[in-house]
Amino acid sequence: MSSPSKRREMDVMKLMMSDYKVETINDGLNEFNVEFHGPKESLYEGGVWKIRVELPDAYPYKSPSIGFMNKIFHPNVDEMSGSVCLDVINQSWSPMFDLLNIFEVFLPQLLLYPNPSDPLNGDAASLMMKDRKQYDQKVKEYCDRYAKKEHITKSTADEESDEDDITEDESESSDDEIAGHADP
Repeated sequence: MSSPSKRREMDVMKLMMSDYKVETINDGLNEFNVEFHGPKESLYEGGVWKIRVELPDAYPYKSPSIGFMNKIFHPNVDEMSGSVCLDVINQSWSPMFDLLNIFEVFLPQLLLYPNPSDPLNGDAASLMMKDRKQYDQKVKEYCDRYAKKEHITKSTADEESDEDDITEDESESSDDEIAGHADP
């Protein structure tokens, strides 16, 4: 086992043993979802998000890919894709950082101190600069509408039922093909 894979395993296990709920994807340690709660005393307090984490083969020398799975209204988070604009992840990542840093420091800091001058969500940035009260209201509205525990649980159930539907459709079509070929 190479050093990066040992480090990946150690960092993921450390995250799993912390207070974060971690769901692995495809039984590996390269992709997983983490349940993330909005920081206390912020507009996002009470919100719960599912964060998708993808670790590159070169982790920890290369930064992980981080994205919000459920919607959030924030200048530095793309509303459609959930991509995060965060210098420490995108540009100044260092192997001395680990996954716990992302969830205990970097993401809470991002939500506490948005940067409207470097936006991924232009509408949120513009509203934040022009009308802070309306911006605050919209953040809270998004938290109520998209960032409750039932929203992340429901989205997981939806994904699983979608996968089941695909599997059933594929098996039905392959049965039809076999039946169709058997008739002369």
